[in-house]
Amino acid sequence: MNECILVVDDDAEIVQAISILLEKEGYRVLKAYDGMQALELAADPALRLILIDVMMPRLDGLSAVMKIRERRNLPIIVLSAKSEETDKILGLSMGADDYVAKPFHPQELVARVRSQLRRYTQLGDVNAAEQRDEIITGRLCYRPEERTLLADGEPVRLTATELKIVDLLMRNLGRVFPAEEIYRRVWNEEAYATENTVMVHVRRIREKIELNPREPEYLKVVWGIGYKIEKH
Repeated sequence: MNECILVVDDDAEIVQAISILLEKEGYRVLKAYDGMQALELAADPALRLILIDVMMPRLDGLSAVMKIRERRNLPIIVLSAKSEETDKILGLSMGADDYVAKPFHPQELVARVRSQLRRYTQLGDVNAAEQRDEIITGRLCYRPEERTLLADGEPVRLTATELKIVDLLMRNLGRVFPAEEIYRRVWNEEAYATENTVMVHVRRIREKIELNPREPEYLKVVWGIGYKIEKH
């Protein structure tokens, strides 16, 4: 079966042009024209990759990426007319796997698509972190099977809640999670005014893993967005 790709852009001509390009390469294409449509189509189990624009009505591309990431771990390539480095970093930190600035060269886009699909297929389920015995970043080593975190080789004493936060962030190194999403995943309930609750737990984790909690190397806040564990 041909691999299925979702193309999302509020410009119908761009969607059509990319669709023709990908169909010539043998891919099957789904089309969406705003972030809400993208969320609906992203639930299709046959889907293997998403190409999504940033500036769109109803729900912008980056917000859509974050919501899709809560449910799916398939490759996402962000398309945007903004080529500034900050936009690229923001897109990647929200959970995108790659970033292509418009206007793009057709063959470059196809090459990026092939590359992401190859990686996804080789990993089987992109969730590589879950398949590894250890996740290592700098001084930190996390063992998912044992649910233990080591700092400089020494076990870190974490509460059950702190461990759940560490588990989420270590399995997704470098990815930024909003406080609301951390709360939903860790506490398993809807998030209402939960910023302080998450912040308190983050502060406690920092005190246990950072050499200088006031200037953290690992557990960092990305202002206005959320928290991440830095990839070293």
